[in-house]
Amino acid sequence: MDEFAKIDRALDELLVNLGAMVLRLSSPEVSKTVEERNALARSVNQYAACARRSTDPRVQRLNDDLAETLRPRLRIVSSS
Repeated sequence: MDEFAKIDRALDELLVNLGAMVLRLSSPEVSKTVEERNALARSVNQYAACARRSTDPRVQRLNDDLAETLRPRLRIVSSS
């Protein structure tokens, strides 16, 4: 059983590193075009599929942060 725990921890570390990379790519300065935003959405969805079974709070936090990057940014428009 100890081997499974080691593998689980290694996978969680991998997911944390991968999530951090995808989060950096989610920056508006990096993902500017429609194609880049679509690729980001695919990466976030793939990350979520991998993170779904993880119990590591860091993985879950990154998953939540990444999901937020896909939500449209709202702009306040005022008319006078």
